[in-house]
Amino acid sequence: MEKVLILLLVALAVAYAVPDPRGIIINLDEGELCLNSAQCTSKCCHREDGLSLARCAPKASENSECSAFTLYGIYYKCPCERGLTCNVDKTIVGSITNTNFGVCLDLGRATEVC
Repeated sequence: MEKVLILLLVALAVAYAVPDPRGIIINLDEGELCLNSAQCTSKCCHREDGLSLARCAPKASENSECSAFTLYGIYYKCPCERGLTCNVDKTIVGSITNTNFGVCLDLGRATEVC
């Protein structure tokens, strides 16, 4: 247990010693490998399919395909940019398999048109 604690402290010391504000674990730029969306500056860790490596990607723009929020932290389609809503029909199976896909819409603009 003590060895694990020492190893963790050394890893944290190395991470904090890096002078680059981008970091090596968090604040990753688009295109860099990630394990969770919390690591990316865009807050989207995206993978093409189940066998590909996940990389940081930009959030989905208006009228683009999107995913609803997932606890896994890795998306097949990125969530929408701020101010947009992912219009998706959520299902239990889709939640488990991370396949609840929809389209990003600006609900404020949609209600003005109607």
